[in-house]
Amino acid sequence: MQRIKSVTVGTTKGKHFINVYVDGKRFRYWNGNVIGVTVRADEEPELLRSAFELRLREGWLPERKIKKKEQDLKPVSFLEGLKSKLKETINGNYSYHHKRDCRWVLRNWERYSIALRLNEATVSDIDAAVIKNFILQPQWSPRTQKNVLRTLTFLCKDLKLEDGVLAVRTPRCKAELHKPIHNIHQLLADLKDFDKRLYLTCLMTYGCLLRPHQELRLLKWSDVDFQRSIISLSGKRNKSGRNRIVPIPSYVKSELMNLQNTDSHYVISGRETPFSRDYISVLWRRFKQKHPNLQEGVTLYSFRHSGAINVYEKSGSLKVLQQVMSHSDMQVSLTYLRNLEVQQLDVNDLPEL
Repeated sequence: MQRIKSVTVGTTKGKHFINVYVDGKRFRYWNGNVIGVTVRADEEPELLRSAFELRLREGWLPERKIKKKEQDLKPVSFLEGLKSKLKETINGNYSYHHKRDCRWVLRNWERYSIALRLNEATVSDIDAAVIKNFILQPQWSPRTQKNVLRTLTFLCKDLKLEDGVLAVRTPRCKAELHKPIHNIHQLLADLKDFDKRLYLTCLMTYGCLLRPHQELRLLKWSDVDFQRSIISLSGKRNKSGRNRIVPIPSYVKSELMNLQNTDSHYVISGRETPFSRDYISVLWRRFKQKHPNLQEGVTLYSFRHSGAINVYEKSGSLKVLQQVMSHSDMQVSLTYLRNLEVQQLDVNDLPEL
């Protein structure tokens, strides 16, 4: 069959190239390597065009690049799918804790899959039993198992798992009771003697109900308005994602006013850079080591819990508690309240005999 062939010189951005047409299909070349000629199109375009014409007359034809069909490609492994989703998550607008949980779950899945020789398994190789055995590992508490299920479900969102593979029922989590700090005045005094920055963190966690590791750690002096006695946080700076205005109690204000402040500096670190996420936690652990008689179960968040109990007992209002805690809705506040040691029933509410 007679094939229609032609050769032309093309130009783009001032550079020459060779167009070879065979049966209406165009092939573009920038040099003559494909026909065994050491000539560049941008140096000798007409000479190279003649060379291509000669080779076509001799029977040479351009080779068409054949793309591999999708079904011929090696399927992506389940583990690679999880890693891809993790990379997207790390670069996305997700919270620190969510990213941390995703990393932790992926590390554990990788160890688990290697032990079972499933590290090369495809999505179709993963069944409900494999997922269930991973999630319900006996060394994990029910709360951890529930968090693993939630995080793994997120990581698998773009993978086409069969229906029911992730339908794992985890044991019911038993509610933990957050006890208030019994003698908060003495504890704060001990903290002040131990470390002024840790003391200020705990005092403001209690008095302003700010979260220590994020809201307080990243609090700048520019966020503090002494004249109006308020702290202003934008939605990007707190967990609820909404703007938050926090009144400053007088005992917190007096401590803040004793510190040197510059708008660009962070309140807790006193510098232009904030402390790392673990800095205050390390200080707290050192404080606990020096005070072995510290009330059992007290953590940095116990100051926030104690402040919340104080607010609710004073106001008796769930709405006020929601506002001061910066919860997204009242249901969150109600759940939080159930985990606090707050007396919601009076003896007069009980049956009489």
